[in-house]
Amino acid sequence: MPVSVLFLVLRRTLLGICLLPAVAFATSFNVSDAERHAHWQSMTLALGDERHFRAVEDHSYRDATLSVNATHNVCDLPWLEMRVTLEKHQGKNDTLNVVPALIRVDDGEIRQAVAEFITQRGDDGFYAHFYINALDSVLAEMREGEQLFIAFEQGEREPWHMTFSLDGADAALTRMQTACYSESVSTGPGRENQ
Repeated sequence: MPVSVLFLVLRRTLLGICLLPAVAFATSFNVSDAERHAHWQSMTLALGDERHFRAVEDHSYRDATLSVNATHNVCDLPWLEMRVTLEKHQGKNDTLNVVPALIRVDDGEIRQAVAEFITQRGDDGFYAHFYINALDSVLAEMREGEQLFIAFEQGEREPWHMTFSLDGADAALTRMQTACYSESVSTGPGRENQ
């Protein structure tokens, strides 16, 4: 896929994502209703009236997690995010880079994506937010797969690869989505209820 098409996908996806609050950023949320699903967990994150629902894989790396996140009243727009713990808390909000990425579940189709690398002031995380045109297909494959492979393009250098376990992903994703939709329905109309 040409770079221009990737940036068109990024621009279109960014418009939708900009409507969502950023869960991962330096704000501390109250975690509740956490439940383990093999290598994954599902949980609710809350701060005041703001609610997010997360399915997270924290097994494959000591210093990195992969998560699928949904926001109260916009449950139909989940996002995929990776977090790597850094040695220090960061001094400023910064978008460090936007790079092409490849995502594949098991031996399935390789999906092209764009990864935006972000740091947030007061947070010790390095975030990769993924913009994937076929996220629904990737999430469906994650439910049945064993491993998710990610490759970040690095220009002339070899791609940076990461592999995450999908053991428990189906249960965690189901619980995350059920919690998001049930809370959204019980608290009033959102995008998915209109």
